[in-house]
Amino acid sequence: MKKRQNDLGQDPIFSLVLRLAIPTMLAQLVSVLYSIVDRMYIGNIPDIGTTALAGVGVCGPIVTLLSSFATLIGLGGSPIMAMRMGQGQKDMAQRILNTCFLVLVVLSLGLTALFLLTKEHLLLWFGASADTFPYADTYMTIYTAGTFFALMATGMNSFLICQGFSGLGMGTVMLGAALNIVLDPVFIFLLDLGVAGAAVATVLSQMASCAFVLLSLRSRKMPVRLGWGGFRWAIVRKVLAFGVSPFLIIATDSILLIVLNAVLQHYGGPGFGDTLVACATIVQSYMLLITMPMGGITLGCQPVISFNYGAGRPDRIRSAMKVIVGLCVLFCTLMLVVTYTLSPLFTRLFTDDADTMARSVTYIKRFTCMLLPLAVQYPLVDEMTALAQVRRALFCSLFRKTVFFTGLLALPFFFGAEATFFSEPIADLVAATMTSVLFLRSFPRVLRQCETFREHPTEPI
Repeated sequence: MKKRQNDLGQDPIFSLVLRLAIPTMLAQLVSVLYSIVDRMYIGNIPDIGTTALAGVGVCGPIVTLLSSFATLIGLGGSPIMAMRMGQGQKDMAQRILNTCFLVLVVLSLGLTALFLLTKEHLLLWFGASADTFPYADTYMTIYTAGTFFALMATGMNSFLICQGFSGLGMGTVMLGAALNIVLDPVFIFLLDLGVAGAAVATVLSQMASCAFVLLSLRSRKMPVRLGWGGFRWAIVRKVLAFGVSPFLIIATDSILLIVLNAVLQHYGGPGFGDTLVACATIVQSYMLLITMPMGGITLGCQPVISFNYGAGRPDRIRSAMKVIVGLCVLFCTLMLVVTYTLSPLFTRLFTDDADTMARSVTYIKRFTCMLLPLAVQYPLVDEMTALAQVRRALFCSLFRKTVFFTGLLALPFFFGAEATFFSEPIADLVAATMTSVLFLRSFPRVLRQCETFREHPTEPI
């Protein structure tokens, strides 16, 4: 019988990385369908499709901003938990898991109340026009009401993966995505709920994912089971310190997309601004097909890095890094080929408007022309976090966002609204160069520290 749990400390690195990376990459790819399928169906609603698509496009970055809080706890707590498991501290791993669950409960309730109270102002500030606001408001209201299920499904899923159950982690995401694909046409077209139907389908799908991940963590086959008790403020502080880097990476991505929509609406002006926002929604949907699976590779392999860091195995860390970076470069090379051959087919899934389709294909090619540098940036930043180099990872990420933000403000001012789409490739090239230099300088020192980690482990939280 084939084993379902991976041995992070003993399995051959190449096959171990593949077993963790491929399921999480596929899970992230499937998870993209949550937003992409919604947008596809919405864009094809008769008469209002393009306008409704622009409205939901304004919601997209806000939805991602909400989800980033799940990352704060899930990707903050799971590397620490993996390190403690590597050190044989199962009781401490249990406390970390229970504490993170409680923090996610509190966070989700607080964020639900905050966003419901402020959503109207946020949507108007972040790129909704008079025409697109009704659709954005409807979608955002329903989605925000399901924040608890979204955060719990995403945040707690990291604790399945860090225990070696990448298959279950993939199942969590695939369950929700499959339900969303089935329910979307039912609620949008059959029940004639339009944009509201898309939001309802998404929330119901997230409820199913939430139930699946919590029941899995309560299973007796888990090395560390979800339970109650063991809450420690010291654990919360440690989790937040670890999670702040991936949290800010995702949160600032969301903020940049919000700025992108606002800039396009401002410089595009009445009418053309909505067209540009609709195109940006299609472009961002395509980028999700690249960044989410690549993030699945790098984040899914973090347990290998963190576990062996805790176990004092620099040889396994070095080998894993080579495989992870290689997988990312291979994946992005493939997506470059897809961009220049199949992107016209992709845009047709969202709209039948010829002008919107043609513009979207052009903007997609601009946005993705520096994918290979991005393929280096992602794994180096995420595995720095797994090696407890949180500040350095955060600096590299925020440096890229700063370059991107500067481009968002400067390019349209000097060259017009459409030049905004060059901000991404400029940021990818400059940031990847900076990150590579910093990583190559610091990685040998980190490995030397790791060699003595087994003899001098960190004190328990």
